[in-house]
Amino acid sequence: MPKVKTNSSAKKRFKVTGTGKITHQKSFKRHILTKKSKKRKRALRKDGTVAKANLDFVKRLLRLK
Repeated sequence: MPKVKTNSSAKKRFKVTGTGKITHQKSFKRHILTKKSKKRKRALRKDGTVAKANLDFVKRLLRLK
């Protein structure tokens, strides 16, 4: 049997923390930043965690399940 490959796009986008949670960068911070408030842009700097609804799917892409 050949080895099962991890999804390449997923391994670039997600990171597993020490406690086993999966984090990702938040969207909407690339361009058109002038109309967004400082508070909103500051909040977008922080990493987000993968929602419970998508967790199984992301784990399957990363070959954690």
